[in-house]
Amino acid sequence: MTSPSVAVTIVMFNSARYIAKCLEYVFEQDYPDIQIVVIDNASTDDTVAAIEPFRSHIEFVRNANNVGFAEGQNQAIALTNSDWVLTLNPDVRLTPNFISKAVTAAESDERVGSVSGKLLRMTAEFDTPADKTIDSTGIYFTPELRHFDRGSGESDHRRYERFEYVFGVTGAAAFYRRAMIQDVSIDGEFFDNDFFAYREDADLAWRAQLLGWRCLYTPTAVAYHVRNVLPTNRRSVSSSVNMHSVKNRFLMRIKNITGDLYRGHFFAITWRDLLILGACLIREWSSLRAFAVVFSIYRKMLAKRKQIMSRRRVDSEYMSAWFSHAPVSFPAPNLVSQTTAPAVTPR
Repeated sequence: MTSPSVAVTIVMFNSARYIAKCLEYVFEQDYPDIQIVVIDNASTDDTVAAIEPFRSHIEFVRNANNVGFAEGQNQAIALTNSDWVLTLNPDVRLTPNFISKAVTAAESDERVGSVSGKLLRMTAEFDTPADKTIDSTGIYFTPELRHFDRGSGESDHRRYERFEYVFGVTGAAAFYRRAMIQDVSIDGEFFDNDFFAYREDADLAWRAQLLGWRCLYTPTAVAYHVRNVLPTNRRSVSSSVNMHSVKNRFLMRIKNITGDLYRGHFFAITWRDLLILGACLIREWSSLRAFAVVFSIYRKMLAKRKQIMSRRRVDSEYMSAWFSHAPVSFPAPNLVSQTTAPAVTPR
C-alpha cells in the first residue's frame, strides 16, 4: 500500500537565526518523499542566505513584500498536491518520526482533518532542556473567546500521553488533510488572508469544527518550539502583532460564532471586549487601528460567515461543549492501542 504523500510548508520572515536548523530536522524525517516549500516574506536579514545550502532540495519563493503568515502559507500550500500538509514555523525542531507518527494516527480516522503533536519548548539555540515543558498539545477556547495552547507552560510529566480529540492545532506545527483543506477553504483561502498573522490557526480550527472535521492530538508525534509570543508578554512584542491580535479576535467572531454560543456566554464575552477596548484607550493606542480595520472589512467578513454557516454540519450543543475555562478533550478510543497510556475518559 502506498504511503500518503506529505508536503512541508514554511513561511519565513527574518528567520535567519532558525531556518537552517529547522530544515536540517525536516530532512532527517524517516518518512519518504517529502515535498518542501519555503516562502520568504521579504526578509531583510540573512534568511535567504541561510537556506542557500538547501535550495536544490526545496521549492523556494521570495515575495517582494511581507504578505503575512496566512497568505504566505496559502501561497505555499497552493504549490503542493500532497495528501497531507505540515505547516511549520522556522523555529520548530521535529523529532525524526514526527511525520510518520502523525500520518499513522490520522489515517486511522477519515474524519480527522488536522493533527496536533506534542510540542515542547526549547531555547532559541534549538537546545532541548532536560526538564521538558509543554508548549502545546492543541488549542482550546474559553467562554470569553480567548484561545490558549493546552498544557502551555506545564512540566511534561506524561500527563498528555493519550490520543484525544481537541479543538484545534497550533499553526507552528500543524498537520492538515488535503480533503479538509479543500473543504473548508473560503474563496480559495485556507487560512484567512485578512488575518495577516496571529489567531489564523484558531480561526481555521473553529471553521473546521463547524464543518464537521475533527482535530486529533497524538502524543507520539513530538516536536520542539521556540515560543516567542505568550499572553503574559504582550508588552514585549511588536505593536503590529498586538494590533492584529485585537483585530483578529473580532474577525474570528464575526465569521464563526453561532447565536446560541453568543447568548450563552454574552456577559463573559462582553466583559472581555470592554477590557480590550479599555486597554487600547489607556495604554495600547497603536491597537486602536484594529477597530477601524474591522469596520472597513465588516461586510467582507459577513460574506465569509454566510458561506461557513450555509455549510455548517454540527449543532449548537456540540460547539458549546468546546468552550470552557478548563481545556476540553474527548477520547479517541480506536487509537488507544497505539500507546501504553491508560484508557481515556471525557473531561
